[in-house]
Amino acid sequence: MNRPQVFTWPIRVYWEDTDAGGIVFYANYLKFFERARTEWLRSLGVSQGALKEDGGGMFVVSETSVRYLQPSRLDDELLVTAQLEAGGRASLIIAQRALRGGTVLCEGTIRIGWVDAATLRPARIPGAILEVLNTKA
Repeated sequence: MNRPQVFTWPIRVYWEDTDAGGIVFYANYLKFFERARTEWLRSLGVSQGALKEDGGGMFVVSETSVRYLQPSRLDDELLVTAQLEAGGRASLIIAQRALRGGTVLCEGTIRIGWVDAATLRPARIPGAILEVLNTKA
């Protein structure tokens, strides 16, 4: 696998993202990370909806590790990144960051595993997806 490219996705902080103190509620970074991962896969030609409908499988989050470094506030413009850190036959580890003006606010890794959509049992990631990740990511 070549050095994976860093995918970036812009996100603006809205009222709904903040807590009573006016800063982004910590769990919302996981939502931001989810959006960036989904758009990263979409940019590679991988539609999660089509995978479930046509391929009978889907990615699910199985593990997260997140560090919060600096706060983000209402109206901040963030760039959220997704980068393949490690890939196996049944799961991927995605390194992610939320940045404001080049400053890292939050960073972490997310493990997503492939499961059969009907049974939710672990399964192998389809070869076509692994091929895309190995050539484009």
